[in-house]
Amino acid sequence: MTHRVAIVGAGPSGFYAADGLLRGQPDLRIDLIDRLPTPFGLVRSGVAPDHQGTKAVVRQFERLLAQPDVRFAGNVDIGRDLSWDELRAGYDAVIVATGMVIDRKLGVPGEELPHVWGSWKFVAWLNGHPDFRQGPDLSAVRRVAVIGNGNVALDVARLLAKGPEEMARTDIVPEAAAAIAAAPLADIHVIGRRGPQHASFTNNELAEMGRLGRAVALADAAALAVEVPASDPTPERLRKTKNLEILRGFAANVPGGKPLSVHFRFNSAPLAIRPGEIELSSGTLPADLVITCIGYRGEDFPMGEGVFAVGWARRGPTGTIPANRADSHAVAREVLAWLRERDPKSGPDPMPASIDVAGWHRIDKAEIATGGPLGRPRIKLIDWKSLLDIAQGD
Repeated sequence: MTHRVAIVGAGPSGFYAADGLLRGQPDLRIDLIDRLPTPFGLVRSGVAPDHQGTKAVVRQFERLLAQPDVRFAGNVDIGRDLSWDELRAGYDAVIVATGMVIDRKLGVPGEELPHVWGSWKFVAWLNGHPDFRQGPDLSAVRRVAVIGNGNVALDVARLLAKGPEEMARTDIVPEAAAAIAAAPLADIHVIGRRGPQHASFTNNELAEMGRLGRAVALADAAALAVEVPASDPTPERLRKTKNLEILRGFAANVPGGKPLSVHFRFNSAPLAIRPGEIELSSGTLPADLVITCIGYRGEDFPMGEGVFAVGWARRGPTGTIPANRADSHAVAREVLAWLRERDPKSGPDPMPASIDVAGWHRIDKAEIATGGPLGRPRIKLIDWKSLLDIAQGD
């Protein structure tokens, strides 16, 4: 007999955990379980659709799915189809890789208004997540406030600012692309609570904002008269120094040179949101749509003997997709040490009916076939019925 390991969540950290396990014990039987009928988690639903290079990591994950002792079990909701107790009883170890996909709240009056959206919900709509098929009404949106000073805020601002020709070869959902293209957008404000020397943008993502076809990036030179904290580690100092250099370039741009303007505003904490405006510590700003990009939280899950968390479920929503590899491999080593001290469990296969890897490949093939003639990587199936019908061969 061999040990069986369940990995709950078929996103990057789950796949990297599977990779780490197989490197240490190639004869393990691993089930990658996901509530969606599609694997890859954040890569499919959270990475910006115009960043196809980032999404190419799924090629590594597909090779894992081809391993004979790795099983994909999609459309399995833990708590609905299989309880946590049944999971722990049926497997020798359980790895929780469910990530964090609930938008954090600002904690200010007015954030429950219908024109206030969290970044996870917004990007999931753009990416065709079947749970988020109703997007914001953009038909009268001229001014957008994007709250946050990290790469997610840049993603949101960039996706709104790009023109149709810049999005033509992405996998954005066509209905979302059409809504953005038709919106009367004029101004997008990227708003940070703290100064520019504290922003967590990466250099490449920030520089990309200066190369948009229909939008000019702007910043206030006076706000950039700051220094990077000397106490920061060298890599952070270098990153922040380069960010300031890029932002000073934006400050030299001429307003009105393109149809749309992206304004970088700092030292502006949100205080309240009202219809048509947002109150900041630096003043009141017109805003027809507010998108918060201030982090995420996850669903609770029961820890216990033989249960290990990995990725964002373990350490919070920090780090890039590649950063999950080392973290997941470290947890995999813990799991292998645990398994070496225990005999494999016996008993029937605990897995209920699910979408297997062949079902996923039917979805994948259908999406690619639809997108190919249009020059797109794929056109995603975006509702549960279509996904399940194709996966099941109907």
